Amino acid sequence: MNDTHSDILIIGAGMAGLTCAGALTQAGHSVRVLDKGRGPGGRMAARRAEIAGQTVSFDHGAQFFTARDPDFRKAVLEWQEKGAAEHWPAAGEDAWVGTPGMNGPIRAMADALNVEWSTRALTLSWTDGCWHADTGEITFTANTVLIAVPAEQAGELLAPVAPDLAAIPGAIRSEPCWAVMAAFVKPLAISEDAVRDPDAAISWAARNSAKPARAGDECWVLHASPKRSREIIDMDKEEAAAVLLADFFAQTGCETAEAIHLVAHRWLYAMPGVTEGEAARFDAEARIGIAGDYLHSPRVEGAWISGRALADAVLRAP
Repeated sequence: MNDTHSDILIIGAGMAGLTCAGALTQAGHSVRVLDKGRGPGGRMAARRAEIAGQTVSFDHGAQFFTARDPDFRKAVLEWQEKGAAEHWPAAGEDAWVGTPGMNGPIRAMADALNVEWSTRALTLSWTDGCWHADTGEITFTANTVLIAVPAEQAGELLAPVAPDLAAIPGAIRSEPCWAVMAAFVKPLAISEDAVRDPDAAISWAARNSAKPARAGDECWVLHASPKRSREIIDMDKEEAAAVLLADFFAQTGCETAEAIHLVAHRWLYAMPGVTEGEAARFDAEARIGIAGDYLHSPRVEGAWISGRALADAVLRAP
């Protein structure tokens, strides 16, 4: 057996993939996880920036999460004990955030697992009794392969080798979201730390610097609504950032202020639709499965539940 072979190969090191990997590793399996990102995050990513001599971390993806499922709540409390999560009442009584950035839980989970970062699986194939994931440079092999990436990417990867399974994520359409990270010299005249209006151009705005364990004097993250994001989907990042900041000031009535830091990020697969059925799918005969929030609910909690469900399905299989 070579060093690129494992019992189980998981593609995607977001919440679903790492939850699945953790449960399977704990059960005694040899698990390897591949992720195209440079580090922990996915849609729970945090973007670092140097602003006025400070290193500031912006939560430009998921802004908070809730914990209603008993098992997920137990996991969240464990993250809290490790310093990886904390309450954030500004977003609601049951709102939590990762600490010191939103990717805190992802980072804590990944540290205990075998994760290959900056490694994108380009193709899958089945030969010689095992699965092969080719990155263009290295081919990883495993007895079982599990896909835990956004629906559109999962459908594309699975289509040549498991068309029936690929049809499930292939039917999903995700909404895009432009995210803006902005910093200011002095506080904006906005009393709330979280502003929500799903019908407006800026559907969510958060004073990122007010979240637990965050640095920065006055830092904001703005999320454009799906409608507004589609309207400007092809703008370059600098132009989109300026347009959405103007939308924010117009919408809140706040006096316009010059940003000392202004960056935009385009999430093409920010909010997935959800398919009905089981929280995960696993073909025990072919030894291939899928997990993701699109199979349960488009939330951090939904991704965790799906990842755990896929691990349970693998462990139940012959």
